[in-house]
Amino acid sequence: MQASIETLGTLERRLKVAVPLDQINAEVDNRLKRLQRTVKLAGFRPGKVPIKVVARQFGSQVRQEVLGDMVERTFGEAVREKNLRVAGLPRIEAKPAGETQEQFEFTATFEVFPEIELGELSGHSIARPVVAVGDADVEKTVVVLRRQRTTYEPVERAAARSDLVLIDYQGRIDGVPFEGGEAKGQAVTLGEGRLLPEFEAALEGVSADETRSFELTFPKDYHDQDVAGKKAEFTVTLHKVQEAKVPALDMDFARALGISDGSLDRMRADVRANLEREVRRRVRQNTKDQALKVLLDASKFEVPKALIEAETDRLAANMLENLRGRGMAAESVNIPREAFEPEARRRVSIGLVLNELVRREGIKAEPEQIRAVIDEYAQSYEEPEEVVRWYYQSPERVREVEAVVLENNVVEWVLGRVNLTDRDTPFDELMGGAS
Repeated sequence: MQASIETLGTLERRLKVAVPLDQINAEVDNRLKRLQRTVKLAGFRPGKVPIKVVARQFGSQVRQEVLGDMVERTFGEAVREKNLRVAGLPRIEAKPAGETQEQFEFTATFEVFPEIELGELSGHSIARPVVAVGDADVEKTVVVLRRQRTTYEPVERAAARSDLVLIDYQGRIDGVPFEGGEAKGQAVTLGEGRLLPEFEAALEGVSADETRSFELTFPKDYHDQDVAGKKAEFTVTLHKVQEAKVPALDMDFARALGISDGSLDRMRADVRANLEREVRRRVRQNTKDQALKVLLDASKFEVPKALIEAETDRLAANMLENLRGRGMAAESVNIPREAFEPEARRRVSIGLVLNELVRREGIKAEPEQIRAVIDEYAQSYEEPEEVVRWYYQSPERVREVEAVVLENNVVEWVLGRVNLTDRDTPFDELMGGAS
């Protein structure tokens, strides 16, 4: 085998490989002979098919398999010999066989991982949020939990704010129906803000089986620019009015939240514990986001295009899968592939810097750290021991947690080298931020 490397750019390389045809032909002959012993063809006994017949029937397929295996093996040997770290998949181009009789030649164009230059971190600052969960935060959360368990009962009266109504409607602009201006059987909670405030307000006072017409003007900054700033006339038929029933704050409500004896004090203590756990998670995430940004800002390197493209494809595929999981048609959401590229670039960049730090600084995930993270995950479930057992039943699941721990340890490494301060942060500010 002969191999030569050509530098095309900062990261792009082209590898030229030549393999003697005698070597390829010998491997083809060996495989055809092995195939001869097992192949079954009409008119011949097993193992008795003439080699010429086997070659005529399967020769082309076997040669393609040999060439494919040869390219994969020789490419691997060549990059190891040249000590290259390949990023992404290579683009293989074989030289037409007619141009040479003595050797099989191909080129592989690919990118290598970049050399990452980590700058000084001491000039960077990170403000870590410090948040206390107060009694008022617990009570507000209890109110939210009660609202989440709201039920609706049909009533024989006109619709009022907070009611759930079932409607048909059609809108016209200058007497002509417009796209998105019609719906049938749509459920709307008045005052919730899913539709324009003027639209929802016009439904108050309407009774079941009543039809009402009204005009409204779309805001100039409305998301659909085809109707933005225009006046429309809507005709709405209301079919059903249902009144909201928020559960009372009593023992039954506490039991619904998993408090077996219905104690409201225990319920509030449980809510507080959950809020404090969520606060810790969000503080860690907020701090981690700042630390990773500092790392990227302090690092200089070129990101391999192949890795960005692969991550872009992965993000797009995940979004489509999520849409299907929610029962939505993927075709109904037209998001261009380019929209995923900035996030793909960020993720690839972070991964490259993290891997470099782990390698350079010898950062590891200790078994006790992995167990601590798994224990924390498990606390959100009714039977934590079963969750812990579930994780340790799969090496792959443990490796996923190990990756999280490694990232956490890198963050701690960064925090030990930047100007770290604590910042008192209101509970609502934190909970309204990173999820």
